[in-house]
Amino acid sequence: MSVFERRLLRDSSFGLTGKFLRISWLYVLLLGGLAGVGYVALYSAAGGAPDPYATKHILRFGFGLGLMLSIAMIDIRFIAKLSWVAYAGGIVLLVLVLRMGHVGKGAQRWIELAGMQWQPSELMKLALVLALASWFHKASWERVGNPLFLIPPTLAVLLPVGLILKQPNLGTAVITAVVGMTVFLGAGLRWWKVLVLIGGLAGAMPLAYAHLHDYQRSRIDVFLNPESDPLGAGYNIIQSKIALGSGGIWGKGFLQGTQGHLNFLPEKQTDFIFTMWAEEFGLVGSYALMGLLCLIVLGGVVIAIRCRHQYGRLVALGVSMNFFMYVFVNLAMVMGVIPVGGVPLPLVSHGGSAMIMVMIGMGVLMSVHVHRDVEFGGEEAGFGPRRIG
Repeated sequence: MSVFERRLLRDSSFGLTGKFLRISWLYVLLLGGLAGVGYVALYSAAGGAPDPYATKHILRFGFGLGLMLSIAMIDIRFIAKLSWVAYAGGIVLLVLVLRMGHVGKGAQRWIELAGMQWQPSELMKLALVLALASWFHKASWERVGNPLFLIPPTLAVLLPVGLILKQPNLGTAVITAVVGMTVFLGAGLRWWKVLVLIGGLAGAMPLAYAHLHDYQRSRIDVFLNPESDPLGAGYNIIQSKIALGSGGIWGKGFLQGTQGHLNFLPEKQTDFIFTMWAEEFGLVGSYALMGLLCLIVLGGVVIAIRCRHQYGRLVALGVSMNFFMYVFVNLAMVMGVIPVGGVPLPLVSHGGSAMIMVMIGMGVLMSVHVHRDVEFGGEEAGFGPRRIG
């Protein structure tokens, strides 16, 4: 890169055209491919019709894509200035959802806005990443090892996790905590401290189990022994495993899945969309979809590695981990590896608010990529001169 190009990047004056050209269009293509998989799966879920799922899905993706590209044009330093504002807004929304949120399936997690139901917890995960990245961007490796320095960011993680647990939403609370811990590790937190924390949590599991809600304990019990209630709590995972196994190597063929089309498979358009895909396209199709998901996660990690400032690197790691946790929890859930929980497969499952929030996160990730070489030093950005070279 020439001296002139570096000066342009430092001054953030390379214009919208330059920013547009710096977008990773290969990454955008991967996201479009994943949304295309979602369209095919939702078309099948509706019995071979574009409505009511597939058409809405692709329209929402189009809107989300425009939103993502718009956010990518925003200087990452401006986003950095709003990090704690976004965090405070997320906390306010989490408090509001406990007081006036929509109740569904025994939980109070949604707020009605613009004709759609939104989960503030999804916004909170991104806001938490931004806030933690803002905090750790100014810190040296030695300072990260100071326990006193870690108290504020630890409280910043525990506060939203506690509010999400009160909804109750154990799955999202765990994902939020893991995403937050990823930023800690990316900032230089020692691994042995994380292992001690994990050991402590493992030791507290019996006590935590006793304080779970009845439906949460039921999910764990059914996870350990699905056949104990095959027509009740264990029905979903049993039918999911039947559909996964019946697909074989090559699958039964598009629109030929019996578990899905005979309505044995529950929530086939949302939580169990991967199971429907696996039944129709088999092991080969499942591996292809998982490969596409892995490429998106790895692409986010590459963006983090290529970023030359710590703030962007931590944000990219956090956004990538959030996407990975969506994928891991959903796939592990439908395969019976972990208890069933309401976590969609990103850009594949039906659901407007979840897709929009994923695309907003991807927009921030792409802003990191576009502005990967900008300078964060100086009083204007409010950050110290630390830089990863």
